[in-house]
Amino acid sequence: MRMARWTVLPALVAPVVLLLGITIAAALQPAPFDPLRDTISASAALDATDRGVMTLALACLGLAHLGTAVGLRVRPAARLMLGAGGVSTVLVAVFPLPSGGGSSPAHTTAAMIAFAALTIWPLGLLPLPASGRLISGPALLVAVSVLAALVCWFAAELLSGGPLVGLSERVAAVAQALYPLLLVLDARLATRRGGR
Repeated sequence: MRMARWTVLPALVAPVVLLLGITIAAALQPAPFDPLRDTISASAALDATDRGVMTLALACLGLAHLGTAVGLRVRPAARLMLGAGGVSTVLVAVFPLPSGGGSSPAHTTAAMIAFAALTIWPLGLLPLPASGRLISGPALLVAVSVLAALVCWFAAELLSGGPLVGLSERVAAVAQALYPLLLVLDARLATRRGGR
């Protein structure tokens, strides 16, 4: 898998900014906020305490995904889907949840597109000859299956009003933020091994 040398930077920024954002934003929310139960978006809602923390984190996360997509030198379908996931994540920040725990069609649509695009973008890399431990057809299919299972867990919790909506969303979002970094690092290692 080819990429611009700087691609490691946005790929690294994505999980770091997300983890910092969800941790700090949750800590700033007063009781009865519960990160196991409450969504990431609840800490960026119009009536959230210090909502700018999570809003900024979501915007930076989306821009980092977009930067990673621009830096990759792979099939256009993969870059387009990863970039769409990044743009949709920025739109999640642009269209916050309203005050009082209500919903927003624009927010929900952007979040759905982001979760879908960030789950399936690696399929755009196929068919791909093995070039690293994580960069092979079977490894990509396993990764997409795991990401899809995590998003389905979140959807099931959300639709059923389950007690782990927040946890399931955080696990899925962090996995989606980490995966591009893992691919980029694996590709870099494979390139270095091949250059020796």
